[in-house]
Amino acid sequence: MAPTNPGIDALDFDANRRRRRRSSSGSRPRPGDDDFDFMGQVAEEIIERDRMRMRREVIRVLSFVSAVLSCLCAGSITSFSLYGARFLQDLHYTQFRVNIVSISAELGLYLVVPLFGYICDRYSPPPLSLLSSILFGTGYLLAAYTYKSGPPPDAATHPGNGWPFGVMVLAFVLIGAGTCSMYLSAVATCAKNFANAKYRGFMLAVPIAAFGLSGMWESQVGAHLLYERLPNGHKGEVDVFKYFVFLAGTLIGVGLLGTLGLRIVDEEELIEHGVENLERSGLLDESEFYRDTSRAPTPVNYGTISSDEEEGDGSGADSDDDLDSQADLLLSESQLIKKHEETRRLRRKKYWLLNHATHAFLTDRTMWLLAVGFFLVTGPGEAYINNLGTIIPTLTPKDYNFVDGDGNIIAPPAGQASSHVSIIALASTFARLFTGTLSDLFAPPSNPASPPSARFHFSRLSLLIPSAFLLLLCFLNLGIRPLVSAHPSLFLISSALLGLGYGACFSLVPIIISVVWGVENFATNWGVVAMMPAGGAAVWSVVYSVAYSSASNKEADTAEGECHGYLCFGAWAWGCAASVTLAICCWCVAWRVWKARRVVV
Repeated sequence: MAPTNPGIDALDFDANRRRRRRSSSGSRPRPGDDDFDFMGQVAEEIIERDRMRMRREVIRVLSFVSAVLSCLCAGSITSFSLYGARFLQDLHYTQFRVNIVSISAELGLYLVVPLFGYICDRYSPPPLSLLSSILFGTGYLLAAYTYKSGPPPDAATHPGNGWPFGVMVLAFVLIGAGTCSMYLSAVATCAKNFANAKYRGFMLAVPIAAFGLSGMWESQVGAHLLYERLPNGHKGEVDVFKYFVFLAGTLIGVGLLGTLGLRIVDEEELIEHGVENLERSGLLDESEFYRDTSRAPTPVNYGTISSDEEEGDGSGADSDDDLDSQADLLLSESQLIKKHEETRRLRRKKYWLLNHATHAFLTDRTMWLLAVGFFLVTGPGEAYINNLGTIIPTLTPKDYNFVDGDGNIIAPPAGQASSHVSIIALASTFARLFTGTLSDLFAPPSNPASPPSARFHFSRLSLLIPSAFLLLLCFLNLGIRPLVSAHPSLFLISSALLGLGYGACFSLVPIIISVVWGVENFATNWGVVAMMPAGGAAVWSVVYSVAYSSASNKEADTAEGECHGYLCFGAWAWGCAASVTLAICCWCVAWRVWKARRVVV
């Protein structure tokens, strides 16, 4: 019987008919093909987009964890006071030589920051992390075996056959450079990965706080696990050789881990955001880069679907397959060329943007006010941390008995060096996290297009200036004679105040730099400002050593090179207080200029 419906139903097609073969090059079906599924194609693209977004977020989180771990180990130089006094006792260095060692570490830490920041911005953080493992390993192993060799031949008292003093200086230069590279690679990663996050201040404060915490746990490991045994079997002071070897192994491993874990996500968006800011400022018209690219021909938009699709004549499927293979091969090659061209253009745009941002940063007078204030604050702070191990004996009575009846060591009245390092680290960690969180919650929005908010706001300078005032109180407590000099236990309060003020300043200054000048060139910009403490630490360490040596020469009944009493540190403490006061004045002037420019800080 003939079918009543003359139309052709889908089921009337021969199920065994020959279908067009898919190309071996992996091309997707196109509109007009028999097996094209538009909704399936859209679903695949959505799934792929979500997969890529999830992958980026996973990389962002893992990079953050790796950055925190790097900072949690990078601050080993802050435990210098744990073993600084041992250089006087075991290697018979003078106080001036001990300060030379600490200053060399400061110079290695700060003077290379602009160079390492430049490398980090242009070549990503992993190379810096790899470099840090090499610098740390070489530096601490050199220091360990220099210490183990004993006093050098030119020691002031009890000359020996140990390695020259210059080897120890070189070792600490390498240690300082390793500290810089590991710290900067971690902080720059967090600054760029969370540039547009709601709590970017907190995400930047966490690794900075971890850096302050590193000195605490490392000094505690040295004091309670890597100690020397006294003849009676009791615990003695830190075993400096074992401590240096421990730090070398730990930091080599962490540096290698950071080489694999530190990654910057969505860097292209940061570059485009920086270019948009320059477009609004009207500076792009003056750029030779954009004049050149504006005259360049527009690239072909490969990958679009042509309206005139080629159709086979039905005489043979092989000819259709050959056409599809050739088209797919041409499409892949064109896309590859376009990808290389876009990568090259993005690199050129990135370098142009970073160079322009560096020039704008260096020619801004408020940057120099911020940097000078940072110089005047961090110099005294660094000198305090490096020399507190020798300040403690100056506050200890000459007839003080360090051993009780059971043979146990009694802490001096001013406290042990490891206790001060821990107090500074804990106070610094709290201050960094606290100020970073407050800057996110109460600082005004940095985006001018943000809708007005009724929430209470205050400037980040309202946190920075009181932080410097805490440092001022620290040195006043040390400088006023009836306080610490008469009551050595108050020295612990000075360390707590210094940890709070110093940590808050080190947290807020990079946050302010990222807000005022952006994060596209953050490592370079922060590197320029972070170089300032090198000079400050050198100046105030030299002032301390001169005052210490001068006071020790006036005492006839003390061992050579040792000092006791207020004269060892009093004038230095008052000088540090004056330096911090000048820093507060510089930041007040910078704040006033930013207000006049309507810059949101």
